[in-house]
Amino acid sequence: MPHCETFLQALRRRGYRITPQREMIVRVIAHSGRHMTAEEVLEEVQAQTRSINLATVYRTLDLLVEEGLASRADLGSGRVVYATARHGPHIHLVCRHCGRVIDADAASFEPLFKEIQTRYGFTCRPPHFPIYGLCAECQTKGVS
Repeated sequence: MPHCETFLQALRRRGYRITPQREMIVRVIAHSGRHMTAEEVLEEVQAQTRSINLATVYRTLDLLVEEGLASRADLGSGRVVYATARHGPHIHLVCRHCGRVIDADAASFEPLFKEIQTRYGFTCRPPHFPIYGLCAECQTKGVS
């Protein structure tokens, strides 16, 4: 069964009505295979129909996040991206100068998560975790 159908069935089981607009949004985010802003989702859906607006996209994306079917990551500078839960946990390395985003495997940070658990009694398994710094290119340019 396609990934989007799994999401739509989960929403139906949880009592949500599946409108044509909601279905299109779910299909776009489920088939994207990448992080998307709400504006990018809107652009792709509007290629199919103009009967949708940004508020509808945000409401649907927020619903997916609330239901654990997607995650939201704030990458700074007003950039909020969404990805399906199937995208898996990972770290976003965000350049605070140029805004470049590099995805890093969350497994690399497992020792840090274990240290946090040991030291603070706090368990963290973030689906998306931004770390801000400088990319190699900006460092080469002497940005500080």
